[in-house]
Amino acid sequence: MDAAKKSVVLFGPSLGAVSGVSTHLNQLLSSSLTQEFSLRHFLVGREGRVESGLARMFRFVFSPVILAGYLLRTRPDIVHLNTSINRKAFWRDLGYLFVARALRRRTVYQVHGGELPEDFAGHKRVRLALLRWVLGLPQAVVVLAQCEQRAYRQFVPATRVEVIPNAVDVRAAQDLAPRAATTAPLHVVYVGRLARTKGIFEILEAVRLLQDRGTTVQVTLAGDGPEAEALQALATRLGVAQRVRFAGPLFGADKDRLWSSADVFAFPTFHSEGLPYALLECMAFGVVPVTTAVAAIPDVMQDGVHGYLIPSKDPPALANAIARLDADRASLQRLSAASQQRIREHYTLERMAGEFRALYESL
Repeated sequence: MDAAKKSVVLFGPSLGAVSGVSTHLNQLLSSSLTQEFSLRHFLVGREGRVESGLARMFRFVFSPVILAGYLLRTRPDIVHLNTSINRKAFWRDLGYLFVARALRRRTVYQVHGGELPEDFAGHKRVRLALLRWVLGLPQAVVVLAQCEQRAYRQFVPATRVEVIPNAVDVRAAQDLAPRAATTAPLHVVYVGRLARTKGIFEILEAVRLLQDRGTTVQVTLAGDGPEAEALQALATRLGVAQRVRFAGPLFGADKDRLWSSADVFAFPTFHSEGLPYALLECMAFGVVPVTTAVAAIPDVMQDGVHGYLIPSKDPPALANAIARLDADRASLQRLSAASQQRIREHYTLERMAGEFRALYESL
């Protein structure tokens, strides 16, 4: 570690794991932050690991002790803990937070989604008191959404709470031409985990409604997850299997090619998302999002300006939004261009690095 630089240890999952937090860590480790700070990664959690049950138990019990030795040996100036406010991540990472503060390390506690504080505590007095105490331990809490910042500031007024949104590398889409006017069927895509809370079953229901109305779309579902087989069975049952392609997980250039060919990103999620990378990626490529007003999504896009916000669990609303874009290709082009401009101006990696640079320097 460069002794001339302040040092930061980033806590999080394996850098090779398929997760938003892993993407975030890789972005920070390859960003311009490394010019002023020595950044190192400390592996926590099971994402990206292959381990037995016994090894998992050993890690759970002894990892705080291993961390203490690591911090005593490396003596970083700042510990940046990446977590979520859900039961598994919160209780797992609590030990790491205690160790970091016990060893008097300046600590950033970044929350990547999950429940809002009062909802997580179940409005129980003891849990509320414990959570308030825990959120008072770090020097700064970082969240992804304005609505999260308001909730945390109300819950722990004395704690510094900052909003630093996620970012994407826009270089792959930098030279992409605006969407050309065409009468071809819209290409509607979903990129992400195939989980029910993402609204993917509603996507297939919307495709059936569009088909019944005589509106033809082509759909690509890219990703993997627990509902893959159930989705394929539903597509067959609804009679839309010929319109839906299951592409499996896509990465790198393969994913870029999918975004380049897409017109609409269907993302009717009702999950507590934080700030989905897929939303930022689709907009960077000029793909028009049709999604729900969950967490940070309304911070990124405005209804009717960059895409459309619809109610959750509402296939007719999703079908109506897609049909509207299909019928008005000029509007599709306008929303596409506005989406690209929004990401290029506000969600670049350099913007994110600059905001973390200012935060680290203030500590």
